Amino acid sequence: MIKISIPTPDLTITERKQIPKENEPVIKDIHGFIDFHLIPRDKGGIFLFFNKNDELLFVGKARKLRQRIKKHFEDTVSPIKMHRDEVYKIDICIVEDPMEREIYETYIINKLRSKYNVDKVFY
Repeated sequence: MIKISIPTPDLTITERKQIPKENEPVIKDIHGFIDFHLIPRDKGGIFLFFNKNDELLFVGKARKLRQRIKKHFEDTVSPIKMHRDEVYKIDICIVEDPMEREIYETYIINKLRSKYNVDKVFY
């Protein structure tokens, strides 16, 4: 039997407002998030969207994390487009291997019963 465990997040960002300091540029928020710049631009991995009650809303994977996560908040075809305002926290796990990303995504969706993932649901 194969043993899989959910990886520990390498980065967590939460919805927050900027409190500008002296000489600091104003960061335009995207659905309440201002820390997208902390997400690696050129790394692959998986991401998990949670609400304020720590319920898992959506799990995704990407070759380029920052680009893909931002796209979920900006495009019109995202599975969470009607639920963007629910997202309060994003956990990011760096996983460079594409096969591992696929396995982790499917495992997490089914283990934690992600609310808005409609593909890859086996429960």
